[in-house]
Amino acid sequence: MTQEAFEQIQSTQPDSDLQRIGKKIFLGERILPDEALLLFEKAGLSWLGALANHVRETKHGDTTYFNRNFHIEPTNICVFSCNFCSYSRLYAHKEEGWELTADQMLDIVKKYDGQPVTEVHIVGGVHPKLTLHFFADLLKKIKAHRPDLHVKGFTPVELDYMFRKAKMSRREGMQFLKDAGLQSLPGGGAEIFAPEIRKQICEDKVDGAGWLEIHRIAHELGMHSNATMLYGHIESFRDRIDHMEQLRQLQDETGGFNTFIPLKFRNKDNAMSHIPESTIVEDMRMYAIARIYMDNFPHLKAYWPMLGRNNAQLTLSFGVNDIDGTIDDSTKIYSMAGSEEQTPTMSTSELVQLIRQARRKPVERDTLYSVVKDYSEVEV
Repeated sequence: MTQEAFEQIQSTQPDSDLQRIGKKIFLGERILPDEALLLFEKAGLSWLGALANHVRETKHGDTTYFNRNFHIEPTNICVFSCNFCSYSRLYAHKEEGWELTADQMLDIVKKYDGQPVTEVHIVGGVHPKLTLHFFADLLKKIKAHRPDLHVKGFTPVELDYMFRKAKMSRREGMQFLKDAGLQSLPGGGAEIFAPEIRKQICEDKVDGAGWLEIHRIAHELGMHSNATMLYGHIESFRDRIDHMEQLRQLQDETGGFNTFIPLKFRNKDNAMSHIPESTIVEDMRMYAIARIYMDNFPHLKAYWPMLGRNNAQLTLSFGVNDIDGTIDDSTKIYSMAGSEEQTPTMSTSELVQLIRQARRKPVERDTLYSVVKDYSEVEV
């Protein structure tokens, strides 16, 4: 954004406090929690979107990333009962869920033999019989079969339970899994860090401090990770800002996060179905403020199966520079919660076209954002 374009945008904003914040954003200065609150409460969407897009283009230009990945969901049987979850089935009702064997999961990996996928994403429920040693053995088999495949797996919710059952410290457990082949962590399980909100929506699983500690340990061991935030339920704007601030502080310390992913609360078939979902305007505001506030996070991702293809495409004008991947295997976590995409698979060609239609440059990446292929001038 040129100085002239910025001044034109500022001229549409009559609030002097917002104008001051807008100048800080334009100059690349860090905004404070109270300033972020003003953005949530007062900022117009077009003004906010223009500034978020400025931050995005300063970091990445028009480049928009995607990757070729597939998911393995070992089980939806879970010892925890999160009120927002439409996916899991309590262990007492395990006959209603599924549980894959190690051989079945390895068969999923083998299904992609000879295909140019770069990542397998392993995440699911917390099953008491799927132990740390079970998953370590699975990781070793995956890496033995396909050494080039990057293994990203397990939220701190799963990890904390596994470590406690194995009577290992979090550091010992993380090192054990790293040695077995785990290379990075996804961002799930963060929800909202605010204790009073967490108590109401997911009281019995690892708390915010535990989530942050496990990611800190992963970073200290040389592993990268992502971070999420579940928004649009009973949390306040201040709760969102507090959540982002704690992540921003950890990133200042370690530099180990690749991506921040705001996740929209969906209300289908769960204990919070009485709570209305956020509107598309609220969603775009969330992405824009996230891009502005998370200044030390390289990337902002919109998870297209949750938002739907059209809305994910729209986020590319509100700070987002990554729309996840092809997800070439069924992922039930969000489809069961009422996501826009009930069959969350997109071909590489479809992803490229979606990005091009938003006048952005499609670039295939690996898990750590090394460029695999630039599709800006390539026919698919």
